[in-house]
Amino acid sequence: MKEKAKKTNFTGVFSWAVIPTALVVAIAVFNLVMGDGSHFMGGSNANAPIPGDFFGTIYKGGFIVPVLMTLLLTVITFSIERFFAIGKASGKGSNADFLANIKALIAKEQLTEAIAICDKQSGSVANVAKSAIENYALLKKDDALTKEQKIVALQKEIEEVTALELPALEQNLVVISTISTIATLLGLLGTVLGMIRAFAAMANAGAPDSTALATGISEALINTAFGIGTAALAIIVYNYFTTRIDKLTFSIDEVGFTISQSYAANNK
Repeated sequence: MKEKAKKTNFTGVFSWAVIPTALVVAIAVFNLVMGDGSHFMGGSNANAPIPGDFFGTIYKGGFIVPVLMTLLLTVITFSIERFFAIGKASGKGSNADFLANIKALIAKEQLTEAIAICDKQSGSVANVAKSAIENYALLKKDDALTKEQKIVALQKEIEEVTALELPALEQNLVVISTISTIATLLGLLGTVLGMIRAFAAMANAGAPDSTALATGISEALINTAFGIGTAALAIIVYNYFTTRIDKLTFSIDEVGFTISQSYAANNK
């Protein structure tokens, strides 16, 4: 329990540290790399970017760009973290084969062998199965409870262990889901600000300021592209991970149901 508490605390600290760190990195890259004078005419970022220069063009997107970069870095970081976390939770082998082996061993009342397989498999499904099997073994020796009471106690144990496993699987996904919406809105905000600047340049008396006009249009288009791209990535990874979690949840429910039904059948 202590190891699990330490792991939970570390994960919580990591989650809180990601966004501020990503913001610092984004601002540094925006100002020091993209805003470097070598990307602009005359060596100053106050001028138009050199034609075809990628960094200079993005820099002209304005102050919304580092915010969108922060969201993009956050999505990438949490995606990598969730990939390894859910991969570890999936166990070391096929959950379908694991469930088949567990069913066969419990049907034969070979509980020690079943626990050994859980230790070898590891992961969320195996954790639920191991806890349920250990409780299964204890209930068989308890003569103070009726069969119905034992089944209820076993089902309660399975529900409690499952409730502990699922939040760990879903951690940080709400951030990715939120970013998929926020990135789009920020992109649109940048687009509106850029178009305001472009129309302001066109509204000048006499010939429009071509530099200001180009800067406004550039800001509008860059923020739109950045916002939509970040939102698209967030939606893709969110759906990918939720699909994997749904499969694990189904396997957890199946192993819990199997063990409780096996107890009811084997202890008449």
